[in-house]
Amino acid sequence: MTQDRIWTAALLVIGDEILSGRTQDKNIAQVARWLNLQGIRLAEVRVVGDRTEAIVEAVQQLSARNDYLFTTGGIGPTHDDITVDAIAEALGVPVVIHPRARQMLEDYYGPRGGLNEARLRMARVPEGASLIENRLSGAPGIRLGSLFLMAGVPHIAGEMLESLSGQVEGGVPMVSRTIGCWTPESEVAELLSQTEASHPGTQIGSYPFFRDGRVGANFVVRSTDIAALAGCADELLAALGARGLEVIDAEL
Repeated sequence: MTQDRIWTAALLVIGDEILSGRTQDKNIAQVARWLNLQGIRLAEVRVVGDRTEAIVEAVQQLSARNDYLFTTGGIGPTHDDITVDAIAEALGVPVVIHPRARQMLEDYYGPRGGLNEARLRMARVPEGASLIENRLSGAPGIRLGSLFLMAGVPHIAGEMLESLSGQVEGGVPMVSRTIGCWTPESEVAELLSQTEASHPGTQIGSYPFFRDGRVGANFVVRSTDIAALAGCADELLAALGARGLEVIDAEL
């Protein structure tokens, strides 16, 4: 594990159903959490529809400015599952049937009606790709260097991420601590800025909420250094309390 650099990843969410609002994306949060455990920061997310030109453009742009690119959606058995073809076009390689993927699908679908042409589509990969294990549905994900193609179904994407745990190079995981406070964030904005500045290597995020007729905010302190995190969070907790604010060392 390399600790002296920040590794970044982008997530490309693919699917007309996401843009139409018919389906709510649940993969962004689980990908972000998983990446953090690998010591990788999710730097940006883009959502595109099932259009080849949009996927090609996004893959080329996001890959160029991040260490890794993950995609979700569009690797299923139907005609609108065009992710493999679009990414192969973006990389300038042909699409081929991966022999191991075919065998995996034959084994899975043997007692489920057999491997038909639609199901065989899930064995198609950009040439040179390896597979990401998926024990839930038989259809594997796809890895090509620093590019990872995963299912759009959240629990299947989660299974694919689990199989990649410890297999992707990263740095030091980001740790965090949350302080909840019943106060408008605007009243403590300067305090937040000053506290963060006095603790190099830390970040303080402010997330306001309105509940039960009251205004509050959760302040999330983040750092890759546990000692720095503790020092910053303790100072913030004490400073908020000194102002007579109702505060707890946890999320409200």
